[in-house]
Amino acid sequence: MYKEIDSNKRNTFFLIFFFVIFIIGLGWALSYIFDNQFILVIAVIIAVTQSWISYYYSDKIVLTMSRARGPIKKKDNPELYRLVENLCITAGLPMPKIYMIDDSAPNAFATGRNPDHAVVCFTTGILQKLEKVELEGVVAHELSHIGNWDILLQTVIVTLVGVIVLISDFSLRTMFFRRRSDGEGGGGVLLLVGLLLLIISPIFAVLIQLAVSRKREYLADASAALLTRYPDGLALALEKISADKEPLEVANRATAHLYIVNPVKKQSQREEGNSFFANLFSTHPSIKDRKKRLREMIVE
Repeated sequence: MYKEIDSNKRNTFFLIFFFVIFIIGLGWALSYIFDNQFILVIAVIIAVTQSWISYYYSDKIVLTMSRARGPIKKKDNPELYRLVENLCITAGLPMPKIYMIDDSAPNAFATGRNPDHAVVCFTTGILQKLEKVELEGVVAHELSHIGNWDILLQTVIVTLVGVIVLISDFSLRTMFFRRRSDGEGGGGVLLLVGLLLLIISPIFAVLIQLAVSRKREYLADASAALLTRYPDGLALALEKISADKEPLEVANRATAHLYIVNPVKKQSQREEGNSFFANLFSTHPSIKDRKKRLREMIVE
């Protein structure tokens, strides 16, 4: 587990470093395509500023995007607060802030940059629709994300991937509406490289998001089972949450990978497919596979 935590810290550093280089590369491509070197300067500023914002404020951005309210005090929901508090004591973690999303669709996620600055967020629906032992499995899963430092890596990805996608989309749209004279068409190879970079960058960014998320979910499931000593509680919770047909209104593709079960129902249904293509573009492992792994665990 300590190796996984160290790996998450290293991966976050490399992800931010890669993001800076990638945005500068996009800036170079755009500065050539639009014949304006000032774009490269803007790209450097965006890369540095956004990396700093992603590290310190990405959790607040995610909570705002999710319309979460809080933090919830003990007097507001004593049962939930005690459940989180007791599992934190068991896991040796500081008490995270608790936020709520007013939505009847059952789901939950964790965010923050480290265990001392962590947040767990639950929908009102998950409190209403799960039994206590099932909710305990969900809480343990989210606390495992905190203890394993998954929250830093997954939350930073939200803002970094979003910036890459927005810049690429804006640039391609601008390019299509911009008329260039015949005399500006030199350097065809470099222009082609720049165009290719713009086209593949959002795809590559999303693939990073998806690959990181799937691996983390398996690890958090296993850690939660060890924490509660009852793997079937989480397995039952996953079954109920995935079977619920109501979509989570505040969820979107940028934040979907944070939730315990993919809240975007159409994509969630595709994730149950077994094909390589379906698994490649899925935000989560299939619920069937996660339940199978949990129920195969033997906890002494």
